[in-house]
Amino acid sequence: MQRFHRLFSVAVLAFAAAAAGAQTRASGAPALGELDRIYPDLDALYMDLHRSPELSKQEANTAAKMAARLKALGFEVTSGVGGHGVVGILRNGGGPTVMLRTDLDGLPVEEKTGLPYASKATAVNAAGEKVSVMHACGHDIHMTSWIGAATLLAGAKDRWRGTLMMVGQPAEEGGAGALSMLKDGLFTRFPKPDFAFAIHDNADAPSGKVVWTSGFALANVDAVDVTIFGKGGHGAYPHKTVDPIVIAARAVVALQTIVGRENDPLDPAVVTVGSFHGGTKHNIIPDEVKLQLTVRSYKDDVRKRLLAAIERIIQAEAAAAGAPKPPEIKVSEGTPATYNDPALTKRLASVLAGALGKQNIEEVRPVMGGEDFSEYGRAGVPAAIFWVGAVEPKKYEAAKAAGTALPSLHSPLFAPDRER
Repeated sequence: MQRFHRLFSVAVLAFAAAAAGAQTRASGAPALGELDRIYPDLDALYMDLHRSPELSKQEANTAAKMAARLKALGFEVTSGVGGHGVVGILRNGGGPTVMLRTDLDGLPVEEKTGLPYASKATAVNAAGEKVSVMHACGHDIHMTSWIGAATLLAGAKDRWRGTLMMVGQPAEEGGAGALSMLKDGLFTRFPKPDFAFAIHDNADAPSGKVVWTSGFALANVDAVDVTIFGKGGHGAYPHKTVDPIVIAARAVVALQTIVGRENDPLDPAVVTVGSFHGGTKHNIIPDEVKLQLTVRSYKDDVRKRLLAAIERIIQAEAAAAGAPKPPEIKVSEGTPATYNDPALTKRLASVLAGALGKQNIEEVRPVMGGEDFSEYGRAGVPAAIFWVGAVEPKKYEAAKAAGTALPSLHSPLFAPDRER
């Protein structure tokens, strides 16, 4: 079997098995043999999507392609939900409503894979800058597998009962798409699902593998922008200034005590200062310094304590140094933590183990990345997201043995291994 075929087989089956497995009277997922028939079409779709990515909130053409595919399969399709969101409904008698979600957007990354179908797309971002665009996070894999699952399930209606709800979500990368769709009536204009499921490709797992986590799977993500004010002047006369670089440096060091000394060690948390900018020249003390932080946690109470501690420490350092005015601290809430419903997750893992073999299903630890798929769970729907390996197994084993890193998600070199 082709390597890429194996990746798609597992990804499609994960979607299809999840939809069938979430139903109590289903007779199982559609036969994988049917995938061989539709694979050439999915392969062509994948290459088309990979060549033509669109930025978050600009996914008009991508959404139109997804909508057209669903309509051709007999789904009732609504476009323009929460931006460029697409909703497809396929009713098949009494039974639960199962939602399968894919993300649609690409990233502002210049592709450097050298693939013959590599993206050369460009776009103008929200800041008015022209940027390259790439599916560097594998959303093209998600969409292709999602269409594959829709095709298999639409052709096997004798094997399941209920309502299939296909959701093509925009703006996952900005963390805004799921909430935008919910605010636009995703769970009121359309049947509210009994279960929701998504997949994500994994650049740290071999193709053919599905990995999963029960309970917290991904983190709360918050961004903090800080401006620390001082009184600038000549570097030779620091006693006539209030140096914001020193204040900021002290604050950065003090922030490290939040996780190490204030947080319960059994509650995972991260406070990272990712950017420190101030000054223009060797001998000039600036008037201000800007910091950018990312903050990660699982529990909401931990999240609140981390953010409160950040503000307390930064304000205190500025006050202790006699800063001319308090720092400005802006918190931009990103995505809430993704919680995989334990009962649903274990049930789906069992279904996938039966379909793929127990050796290909692995439970793993949660990670500190973020995903706005979490919003659907927060809206009261039991949900689960599973990860599908995207690395050719021999390449994965070689890298593991050598201790070398493979291209990660969001890398300009990331692409699932593919063999023709």
